[in-house]
Amino acid sequence: MESGKRNREDMEVQTTHRKPRVLLAASGSVAAIKFGNLCHCFTEWAEVRAVVSKSSLPFLDRLSLPREVTLYTDEDEWSSWNKIGDPVLHIDLRRWADVLVIAPLSANTLGKIAGGLCDNLLTCIIRAWDYSKPLFVAPAMNTLMWNNPFTERHLLTLDELGVTLIPPIKKRLACGDYGNGAMAEPSLIYSTVRLFWESQAHQQSGGTS
Repeated sequence: MESGKRNREDMEVQTTHRKPRVLLAASGSVAAIKFGNLCHCFTEWAEVRAVVSKSSLPFLDRLSLPREVTLYTDEDEWSSWNKIGDPVLHIDLRRWADVLVIAPLSANTLGKIAGGLCDNLLTCIIRAWDYSKPLFVAPAMNTLMWNNPFTERHLLTLDELGVTLIPPIKKRLACGDYGNGAMAEPSLIYSTVRLFWESQAHQQSGGTS
């Protein structure tokens, strides 16, 4: 117990002397077109790395990403691994990050997380995640998919893990339907994460100003 306490205290000291390390992730939703904007929102405040699933790539404009943000895809997972002892990317990224934000979170990736599946870089990071560190999700899907009973069950599972939900909003969706299911705006996702992080830092410092 004493060793664990020291480790937490060491981590708190380390994070107070540098920018937060935020791992941003996109799964397969049309809302991934906003991923570049999301990355720009975070870069002035935090160190940012990005992970995207294969199914998000058709919607992602790589040129819209900030130059300083390294983008990782499924192809990067084992490309530099040759032997036992070499770095494993999903473990390295999990260790690096102070915060994980999945935006957009598709219905498919939501189901994978709730079921414990880990068949790509992103879901391997999530399966290896240390849930003492914050994890935020911003779902994006069709209204009927959002209202599906499986979605509620999956979100309950994530809630039990301590995952923070940034709810979708109601608007005209990419499919033409009008209803709830659109991803929250990047600025709201950013402000939610930053407010949480800074409130935690304030509590850890003893609430002094």
